[in-house]
Amino acid sequence: MRMYVGALASALLLAACNSAPEPTSEPAAAADPEPINWVIADLLETPPEGLSTSGDPILVDSPFGPAVEFDGEDDALFLDSNALAGLDTFTLEVVFRPDADGPPEQRFLHFGQPNGERVLLETRVTDEGQWYLDSFIQKGEAGQALIDPEQRHDADRWFHLAYVVDKGQLKNYVDGELELTGEIPFSGLEVGETSIGVRLNRVHWFKGAFYTIRITPKALAPEAFTRPEE
Repeated sequence: MRMYVGALASALLLAACNSAPEPTSEPAAAADPEPINWVIADLLETPPEGLSTSGDPILVDSPFGPAVEFDGEDDALFLDSNALAGLDTFTLEVVFRPDADGPPEQRFLHFGQPNGERVLLETRVTDEGQWYLDSFIQKGEAGQALIDPEQRHDADRWFHLAYVVDKGQLKNYVDGELELTGEIPFSGLEVGETSIGVRLNRVHWFKGAFYTIRITPKALAPEAFTRPEE
């Protein structure tokens, strides 16, 4: 009887070994990096390490929650790091309110170097109180702007912007609608800092308010944009 049980156990063990999956040497797929989401009121109230302030940006109400208002003269936030560094593909989203009486040219979001490699989001404000988007990217000696004065919008209300960079393929959107496309040889920014409300060299100040800035390290389609609900 003991010999029978021993033989049966050996057979079961051999069968289990034969049915076990072959080991694999392939590494598990890395999880996608998490998006960076800046609620600008939180940055102002609880400044993270490396953030400095110019002027006196103030908290204001928005349809989505507390926002931060900039006066178009000397209000801005500066970060000593560049959240786009190393990304050759990303979606940059901004929820903001440009004022109709702001300066005609405003660099409201700047990543990278003041005059070297950089990503810039800008507005142009017309005498009629309308604005249009200018998105600009510089990599090495190549630069590409997406701008069209015919793509105008009435100011003094909240907008969602998206700038999608996918290995050199460029698209910008306003309220989920594609406005312009372009292309540039692009392998990501290597170094730099960040400014909100002005260009890094403190020219062309922004007048209006920001609710959020979000950076997703992949190219999003419009249906995946993170537009807040009023």
